[in-house]
Amino acid sequence: MELTLEDPKPNKQNEMALRDATDRDVQAMLEVMRAAFVEYRKVLDPPSAAHAETVETVRRRLGRGRAVVAELQNQIVGFAFYEVQSDGLFYFSRLSVLPAFRRRGIGLALVEYIEGRAAEANAPGVRLGARVQLPHLVARYEKMGYRITRYMKHEGYTQPTYVYMEKIYSRA
Repeated sequence: MELTLEDPKPNKQNEMALRDATDRDVQAMLEVMRAAFVEYRKVLDPPSAAHAETVETVRRRLGRGRAVVAELQNQIVGFAFYEVQSDGLFYFSRLSVLPAFRRRGIGLALVEYIEGRAAEANAPGVRLGARVQLPHLVARYEKMGYRITRYMKHEGYTQPTYVYMEKIYSRA
């Protein structure tokens, strides 16, 4: 499946659309994820579990939660999974944007979509996990109002390898 477009620059005829993912989107979501995470293949220790995702694991994740996809010219260029956790917070993961489409607000739009869904559901807020080896991503989420709430480590590691970040909504 070809996921590149002739003109990757958004314009009036090429506006991004966000929508809930369906089972028909699973293959495209997997391909977007693979392309988005390839730059981390030899960077992250331990390696991201995104590299082991398959059509079936993506389908299972979609079955137990939801995902939002970003489309340009009817092709998926980004997505993120999200689900409600036991404490009521929305948790999003595997936020993926094709490298050729980065720095155009697609990731931000995906996060804002999830935050909107959380607000509609009267959730107390939104949570995500970010690798400590990717401080630029942690900083980006902090600029969006997320705060580190827990330092975590993968099994077999003595130092933190990732953080949980949350944006909690104030209820007046």
